[in-house]
Amino acid sequence: MQTLTPALHYPPELLLQAQGIRVAFFDVDGVLTDGGLHFSEAGETLKRFNSLDGQGLKLLQQAGITPVVITGRDSPALRLRLKALGITHARFGTEDKRPAAEEFLQTLGFNWSQSAAMGDDWPDLPVMQRAAFVCAPANAHAQAKALAHHITSERGGEGAARAFCDVLLVASGHYARLLALVGIEANAGPSA
Repeated sequence: MQTLTPALHYPPELLLQAQGIRVAFFDVDGVLTDGGLHFSEAGETLKRFNSLDGQGLKLLQQAGITPVVITGRDSPALRLRLKALGITHARFGTEDKRPAAEEFLQTLGFNWSQSAAMGDDWPDLPVMQRAAFVCAPANAHAQAKALAHHITSERGGEGAARAFCDVLLVASGHYARLLALVGIEANAGPSA
């Protein structure tokens, strides 16, 4: 049985900045999606989500870090995706994201010093300004990048959220433990 070794390495100062995070705020368009808006003939908004990002959000939950989605838009596709990922903390259709984030912090019993945020554009800036650790995807607006402690090499909707989750998992000390569980499951063979 071969042990899986973590392949991710980050600068110590980045990991120190990301320690102690208990809640992570995510925008949707430009972060969990590529930011493109696709409309069906019936006028329904269609979105494309990346499975890497979805796995990252599930891993955060396993590590005790609560993912929270705050978005300016609402769509059945988004609600379906979040439900499939087990994400129960979400605010839809709000451009004023700071008050929504503060409500979630209060409800969950956390404060800004225990929060991280990933955003890509101006509506995300008030949350990004207050979070203890901030990340932006490669295709984010310059103002979002200016606030970021980390800018992913991946673009929104193409694994950027997973890269953000990975930093949080490594900084929290849960990455290696969760990876070891994958190795155990892979070596267990078929179940009866």
